Amino acid sequence: MNATMLLEVDGLSKRFGGLQAVNQVGFGIEEGQIYGLIGPNGSGKTTVMNLLTGELPADSGTARLAGDNLIGRKPHEINRRRVARTFQLVRVLGGMSVRENVMLGRLYGAEPTGKGAAMQDAEQLIEEVGLGNLAEQPAGQLTYIDQKRLELARALATRPRLLLLDEWLAGLNPTELQVGMQLIESIRDRGVTVLMVEHVMHAIRRLCDRVVVMNAGNRIAEGLPEEVLADPEVVRAYLGEEEAADA
Repeated sequence: MNATMLLEVDGLSKRFGGLQAVNQVGFGIEEGQIYGLIGPNGSGKTTVMNLLTGELPADSGTARLAGDNLIGRKPHEINRRRVARTFQLVRVLGGMSVRENVMLGRLYGAEPTGKGAAMQDAEQLIEEVGLGNLAEQPAGQLTYIDQKRLELARALATRPRLLLLDEWLAGLNPTELQVGMQLIESIRDRGVTVLMVEHVMHAIRRLCDRVVVMNAGNRIAEGLPEEVLADPEVVRAYLGEEEAADA
């Protein structure tokens, strides 16, 4: 049986003045995969995320979700096509409760519903991400880690087929990291495809079916995690020429 390609990115480019942040990047994600987007700081990973979700307009290229091009659409239009994300810098509605934040995702996401169903779904998602005892807490009073959990629950409430995680595991202690990886696996097991930007290589090795590596806006490698992370060009991108020669 042939796997179904959910997202196909081709020739994606973005320039900021004299900086080519993303240069003709392409990759494909099969439905049901966890796919890693990795590279050193400043390599263009978050810019790719922003292009895929309409946060930034692309200069050129396409990104087709089940054949439907996302490029040129506004963020809410892309979300209605069942793409959701978390942000590298967490965004929550601080004056609203945890429950209200998640309910908004359900009320205005890909499958809008009424208040009663939204509340019921919010309660379940809040429990799943480990915030069950904080449902009434104002989001602005949560710790940084709990705000990340909340943002994830709100993204899931929009009913995505494709979930983009931008360094969601960053800043977790070892125990939280294990719980976080299990949570990402459970999201995949429920049928959601995941594209994750991440610097925690242990998580990339454990979670990802395939990985694409960027450096200075260019795609420099793609394949299975262990193969890609052993690629000399990838090692040089992360460590630099001199350190890579000594490795």
